Amino acid sequence: MTRTALITGASSGLGAEYARQLAARGADLILVARDSAALESLAGELRSAHGRQVEVLGADLLDPAQRALVEERLADTSRPVEMLVNNAGFGLPLSFERNDIDDEVRHLALHVEVPMRLTHAALQPMLERGHGRIVNVASVAAFIPRSTYGACKGWLVAFSRWANGRYAPRGVTVTAVCPGFTHTDFHARMGLEAGKEGVADALWLDARDVVSESLRDIARGKAVSVPSLRYRLLVGLTRLVPPGLAARIGESGR
Repeated sequence: MTRTALITGASSGLGAEYARQLAARGADLILVARDSAALESLAGELRSAHGRQVEVLGADLLDPAQRALVEERLADTSRPVEMLVNNAGFGLPLSFERNDIDDEVRHLALHVEVPMRLTHAALQPMLERGHGRIVNVASVAAFIPRSTYGACKGWLVAFSRWANGRYAPRGVTVTAVCPGFTHTDFHARMGLEAGKEGVADALWLDARDVVSESLRDIARGKAVSVPSLRYRLLVGLTRLVPPGLAARIGESGR
């Protein structure tokens, strides 16, 4: 049982759902996001519902000084963190050539640099204790050509595969969770809704199911978790599809 979990991007979406399900399983929590008010609201809900200790750490992870506070909390051996969930992220339109390049750089930093830094901060104390779990929320976009978002998530999957092979024998597992289109405000913030933008209703997942299935895979120490059979089948098919067709498939949605 995870005793304390630190979750980034915890104010809403999959991050909030990880917080709810982990608290229900008896974990204390450290919630990280920019929106401190939303974190405090969620923390109150979880304390009331489950009686768990919940810390709130408001931080913009793209600000080096604020990110350093999160790294220090992960490295604090007097208050060990048993699980790190790297979930913070945002999406951009697929038209890389029209996107602001500074937005693309921030996008890259939040999806690649930040989880790498936080993993590094958490890893040494976990290895010293001989146990711990690191979860990197990636996407099925990692397996399908999909602009810079797919490229970032592809890096996260490759990194997690390597790190799990390297550190699992020493008690620290690293899992890349790769959901498909999921009902959260991640897509809603981009104006993407179920049944629109070329994404079939059948491809939308429920956040509760994504998190519960991924937690089973995490507990088993899997390097990659693809929640739902339909997406596992789709990921398998990507290995057989010509690159040009895969790129066109990746244009679905935004």
